Amino acid sequence: MKVLVLGGGGREHALVWKLRQSPRLSQLYCAPGNGGIADDAECLPVDLKSLDSITALATRLQPDLTVVGPELPLTLGVVDEFTRRGWPAFGPTAAASQLESSKSFAKEFLQRHHIPTAAFAICDSIDQVRSALSHFHAPIVVKADGLAAGKGVVITKSKDEAASVALEMLSGRMVGDAGARVVLEECLKGDELSFLVFSDGERVVPLVAAQDHKRVGDADTGPNTGGMGAYSTADIVDNQMRDWLVHHIAQPVVTGMKAEGREFRGVLYTGLMMTARGPMVLEFNCRFGDPETQPILMRLESDLVEALEASIQGRVSDGDFKWSSDASACVVVASGGYPGTFEVGKRIDGLDEAGAIQGVKVFHAGTSKRDGIHYTAGGRVLGVTARAADLETAVARVYSACAKISFDGAHYRKDIAARALKK
Repeated sequence: MKVLVLGGGGREHALVWKLRQSPRLSQLYCAPGNGGIADDAECLPVDLKSLDSITALATRLQPDLTVVGPELPLTLGVVDEFTRRGWPAFGPTAAASQLESSKSFAKEFLQRHHIPTAAFAICDSIDQVRSALSHFHAPIVVKADGLAAGKGVVITKSKDEAASVALEMLSGRMVGDAGARVVLEECLKGDELSFLVFSDGERVVPLVAAQDHKRVGDADTGPNTGGMGAYSTADIVDNQMRDWLVHHIAQPVVTGMKAEGREFRGVLYTGLMMTARGPMVLEFNCRFGDPETQPILMRLESDLVEALEASIQGRVSDGDFKWSSDASACVVVASGGYPGTFEVGKRIDGLDEAGAIQGVKVFHAGTSKRDGIHYTAGGRVLGVTARAADLETAVARVYSACAKISFDGAHYRKDIAARALKK
């Protein structure tokens, strides 16, 4: 069968790498792809901001399955359009994607369906912000309502700082139109957890969980990013907690969405804070996470194509996935200046040496390739990922690989999974 993956980041490289292992695969395309994905799939140009561009490409290729990586094509309605044309596509409709594209919709949905989440206020003006702040204690989380590529969340230390950040968002200076409305939230304390499930619109099946590291600096310092690394282990959540998360969060979301006429098919990513009060929902993504997909798929031992089709065809079941008990870890190697201003076009050395280490796969996130040489082409450049029998070995392999990679300005966190290793 012919499979098309939309996107060009580390998540998509991991998807391509796993899809390539399916015995049912005959041709694999990725649009637009990147310098590393080109080694595993045929990369084709496309404008992911244009539904017409995506549809024209699919008309030419006639794929048997399309996997949507990033959020923007989902919000544009690519799955709606493909379904209308009879083309199988993995992902939710535009209406269902509002769980990610509008934080205010998500918060009000959680409130309507009595799903645990932080206290919040939705504000359309700075006057509303100042009024709402009287109900909060610092620290306060300020979130842009719309899609902001992982940069629309700021944890502020005081009410004055929260008002200042909210004003920057509302004015459009910080994240453009995504900040036309803001959400204020209480700041929850605990361990973050990324909990993903496949849904066919009615049922849900959990994937193995992972923990992301959002801050750019060691010990969770500096600004938020799209993610600087993640890990996954067999015991990151026990069976009892996994079942609780399915029955009290994931399943009620899917059931509630169907009841509201927004049937959710695809992968539902729930970002959780495991607090003293119990698990609380921080956010939803309506697609695979990045970089969580890299360590999660490193542990998948069954056919991803079969699982994707089960979601599309309305028949997900626990038998769709077979997981390794091994641990896995991913470290993001980023451009100098990321998540702020950064330069691209820096030559990358050491990729072959890094990839030769046992259990290591170097996923490309922001790279290009010219004359056999890879160059940086984004803020997050590589997702160096490893699998091993235990987390300590997986982390050691990852950092051995990172040490072999170099480009001007390269930086990465040195403490991915450190809290888990201490425990």
